[in-house]
Amino acid sequence: MMTMTMTMITRAIRASSSSGMWIHALPPLFFSSLSDNNNNNNAFHSKSQKFDTLDEALSCFNGMLRMNPPPSIVDFAKLLTSISKTKHYSTVLSLSLQMDSLGIPPNIYTLTILMNSFCHLNRVDFGFSVLAKILKLGHQPNTATFTTLIRGLCVEGKIGDALHLFDKMVRKGFQPNVITYGTLMDGLCKVGNTSAAIRLLRSMEQGNCQPNVVIYTSIIDSLCKDKQLIEALNLFSEMLTKGISPNIVTYNSIIQALCSLCEWKHVRTLLNEMVNSKIMPDVVTFTAMVDALCKEGMIAEAHDVVDTMIGRGVEPDVVIYSALMDGHCLRSEMDEAVKVFDVMVCRGCVPNLYSYNILINGYCKIRRMDKAMLLLEEMCKKGLIPNTVTYSTLIHGLCLVGRLLDAITLFNEMVASGQIPDLVTYGILLDYLCKNCHLAEAMAMLKAIEGSKMDPNIQIYTIVIDGMCKAGELEGARDIFSNLSSKGLHPNTWTYNIMIHGLCKRGLLDEANKLFMEMDENDCSPNDCTYNIITRGFLRNKETLRAVQLLKEMLARGFSVDVSTTTLLVEMLSDDGLDQSVKQILHNFLI
Repeated sequence: MMTMTMTMITRAIRASSSSGMWIHALPPLFFSSLSDNNNNNNAFHSKSQKFDTLDEALSCFNGMLRMNPPPSIVDFAKLLTSISKTKHYSTVLSLSLQMDSLGIPPNIYTLTILMNSFCHLNRVDFGFSVLAKILKLGHQPNTATFTTLIRGLCVEGKIGDALHLFDKMVRKGFQPNVITYGTLMDGLCKVGNTSAAIRLLRSMEQGNCQPNVVIYTSIIDSLCKDKQLIEALNLFSEMLTKGISPNIVTYNSIIQALCSLCEWKHVRTLLNEMVNSKIMPDVVTFTAMVDALCKEGMIAEAHDVVDTMIGRGVEPDVVIYSALMDGHCLRSEMDEAVKVFDVMVCRGCVPNLYSYNILINGYCKIRRMDKAMLLLEEMCKKGLIPNTVTYSTLIHGLCLVGRLLDAITLFNEMVASGQIPDLVTYGILLDYLCKNCHLAEAMAMLKAIEGSKMDPNIQIYTIVIDGMCKAGELEGARDIFSNLSSKGLHPNTWTYNIMIHGLCKRGLLDEANKLFMEMDENDCSPNDCTYNIITRGFLRNKETLRAVQLLKEMLARGFSVDVSTTTLLVEMLSDDGLDQSVKQILHNFLI
């Protein structure tokens, strides 16, 4: 068994890194149970294991190994706990390996710490191997042991397995505590199963373990993210009724949801409640408000919030300044956006990639590509690496001002720098290649996409179909369209509209009508554009009765005759060769 444990620890150390993991602390209950029961009077044993650096902890560990008599296993457990708190989980595995190789017998606490480290390194399978060792050595697992495994399963998205383990734990007589329940409810909320989390909450209330603010906040936050604000507010009221005081996280969840719905009156009410409860708004609270106000175009109000924030001693961060810049960019107020950028720098807040992307996008929208390209140069000089969004925005801006060759050059620079173009990038270039009659280059790019690891989506193929139809390559467009199903793709309304328009231009009305009839069958309902396109097709080809039928159907569905169709109808009414009775029918659609 020792050999098996050493092997799996070694494998985990090689495969794992402590960075980038989803971090959860060990349950406080578990830490509190690590009392020093050793009667040894060595002063070392009575000290709390606290270290400023990892090197200090490792030095202490090596010192413990040299002591004679050696410290108790409880002292080793305290040391491993301290290291685990600093999130150096791979180090915990390494030290456990050394202890095992030196014959230092583990206890339930050191094994649970080891299990916790495996779970944090996304190796819950090794965590279960530790459980097997616990049982093999005759130790009794406790609630903390099972909670650790449940957390590991939740982090890996194995909610079904976590629920199964929870049920098994209860059946074997172990009482889940508030941390166990909270861990499982948080896992359920994170996968979007808020209703199951609420059922578990009700089940918890029936027992001896009562929910706390963390549990209520987890569910309230999930309900807010699911846009179930009424249910969230009801749970919030229930929480208050039970005498459980909300914390800043609870308030922030609800305020963010209210801001997204522009319920500013209720936001003010909740802010007043917060302050009266001695809970001061933090940067998260203000960020939610500023972001929502900017998106609604209420930029002056957003600036007022930032001023209030600074007045309360809360320093705006790069996210808030970026939201303000974005608000000005949405209104094409680039001078104001740059002023915000400058204020941010003056206040010691360092701009990030997102900040630059916002300004670049703003300049591209108003076609100031000189300014946008200068920003690209500036961010590179500051050590920021442009990402796919940066390049895609600039490529689109260059295409927008007719600089297609410069866009292609930038695309090549992007690839050379190691940035992988995504389907948005390819879609932009394909669209403008087609619009500029570079169909051969567009088809070559399509083949390159198909030959890569990316799967072209329906938008990519629709762009190419549109380009082919406009270039008179109807047969090629038809081939691509007919092969969509073999690629696992389904045409959308835009795709159908393009094909129907291409067929109508060729006078292939029967085929166009067949596609039109097929749309509803394929759960892709025609829109007003579809009706106007096919109606004009029939009108231009003298199929007036069918056109009239379509016009009636279009109006019955609540769609309107567009400008192009209206112009065509006016032209037909001016045609002396058209039958007067037909003219009268067509005239009715212009009234």
